[in-house]
Amino acid sequence: MGLAPFLAKSRPFIRLRNFKSISTFAHLRRQSQPWEPTPLQTPLPPNPTSLSSTLSDPPVITAAQVHISYGFLPVKSDEEMKSLAKMLDAKSLIDQLADWMTEHRWAEVKQLFEFWIRSLDNSGKPNKPDVNLYNHYLRASMMLGTPPGELLDIVAQMDDCGVLPNTASFNLVLKAMQLAGESRAAERLIGRMLQIGKEHGNCLPDDESYDLIVNVLLSTNQIESAIKNIDVMLKSGYMLSVTAFIGCVQTCVNNGRLDTLVSIIEKCKKTDLNKSLHPPWRVCNFIAGVAMQSDNSDLTYYVLEFMAKWIARGEIASPAVLLSVDEGLVVSALGTAGRTYNSRLLDGSWAVLKRSLRQKKVPRPESYIAKIYAHANSGNLQMAFSTLQDFEVDHGNSSEDDGEGLFSPFYSLNPLVVACSKKGFTTLDTVYHQLENLSRADPPYKSIAALNCIILGCANVWDLDRAYQTFNDINTTFGLTPNIHSYNALICAFGKLSKRDEAVKVFEHCIGLGVKPNMTTYSLLIDAHLTTRDPKAALAVIDDMIGAGCEPSKEMLKKVRRRCIREMDYQSDEKVESLARQFKIRMGTEVRRDLLFNLHYITDYS
Repeated sequence: MGLAPFLAKSRPFIRLRNFKSISTFAHLRRQSQPWEPTPLQTPLPPNPTSLSSTLSDPPVITAAQVHISYGFLPVKSDEEMKSLAKMLDAKSLIDQLADWMTEHRWAEVKQLFEFWIRSLDNSGKPNKPDVNLYNHYLRASMMLGTPPGELLDIVAQMDDCGVLPNTASFNLVLKAMQLAGESRAAERLIGRMLQIGKEHGNCLPDDESYDLIVNVLLSTNQIESAIKNIDVMLKSGYMLSVTAFIGCVQTCVNNGRLDTLVSIIEKCKKTDLNKSLHPPWRVCNFIAGVAMQSDNSDLTYYVLEFMAKWIARGEIASPAVLLSVDEGLVVSALGTAGRTYNSRLLDGSWAVLKRSLRQKKVPRPESYIAKIYAHANSGNLQMAFSTLQDFEVDHGNSSEDDGEGLFSPFYSLNPLVVACSKKGFTTLDTVYHQLENLSRADPPYKSIAALNCIILGCANVWDLDRAYQTFNDINTTFGLTPNIHSYNALICAFGKLSKRDEAVKVFEHCIGLGVKPNMTTYSLLIDAHLTTRDPKAALAVIDDMIGAGCEPSKEMLKKVRRRCIREMDYQSDEKVESLARQFKIRMGTEVRRDLLFNLHYITDYS
């Protein structure tokens, strides 16, 4: 039967009687072995000092105990393993195990080590493994799914054999604990490593040890313990891995602990090794989205800092990789800076945007408006007006007719208006005098948009005289021509003080000069009529607006209807309903407003 494998491959040419072949591969044609029950626990290798009574009769390793990783690799029999173990010394064994480990033949690594430790060397003494051989055995056991408790027994046996476990030995056990999710055992093992390391330095935890313990703690949401181990790791001079940092990000986000994530980043920035920490680009985008939704300005700033590092790294790469931050993300970051009054985030966001554009494009109008909003909310009016100047340079002159557009003090520049009127006429006068000085500078700076903000700011503080004086100074002092936003701001000032006739005169003067009114103009004029309880005049303005090609809004019609009901002008109310049907506007009801309006207050408490 020794020729059977060869003859089986040659069966088209040579046929043997009574020979039945199932496969042409030799390792699949083995005779079946009788089934033997698998022990519940894998036996540990015996202590080399007590091998004298067992060397002649080693335990039999059954086929069920040997897991074959690759079916195409030849599997050695027990006799072959015993013969190989007797021929190898410690150095040859470690080379053999290393070769098998590269091929992931973990079962054979474990089996050969167990046979070798039971064999005698050339001098007739039991083989004595060193820590490297034991580490190979530990790794093979771990890869075969051995529980962490049994791995700890192997480490304990190393001590019995006079072999001191090193950091790599404990790391293999920590890896098994991480896979099994045993966080408490991992913490105790790290404590043991620190205790043993006081006497034996080669047992102290390294960066891999801390990486494993941090990951296993984060996987079980033990954030405080993970932070404690991160602190010890950073103080020991080790670097936080990107994998551990991503785990921190995910756990902190899931538990709403963004401030904790900020503290981890700040601790990393204080150490020289971790200053260069920058998570992957997609992780940066994820953190930025979460941070801006929560208005966490510090975390948003650190994320933009990470992105700036990626941009700089890509520019010096060969070939260069030109990364750019999405401009919408920067607009959101500027909004966060404005809401949280964080000037550092404001400056950092704008710097990242300019670097992303690389002087090939100018920032979009939304970016300028967001920056103006951030400066205005922070109270830095000088920088807000400077940004407005850059905005006008990049996106057209504000004196041009832009409809409701970019330079309206009622919409895009309203944060600047609010900031100017925050402290009353004091701030308004200061801003006006600064604009007056800039108009005489070299080169002069004259902005109709800035003056319109002052006019509307005067209207907000009910200062009609200052509003009208500033409107006149547009032409007399600054040499500019008022635009539709200037007239709208003046109409707003008259309407707030119930001066409907003056507001109408300003509107007629505007029309007479050929300035085209916009929706804001008609809305302000309607408000002025409603303030004087004249719904018919308001409806007449709506008719003029429709004739000019504009459609009334739902809010506008609801305001007129409300006034019609209160004035009991049912004819005008029917006209409002007709307009709503004409423009397919669902008006809805105002039950709660009507309840408040129809309340009968009783003053007789007797």
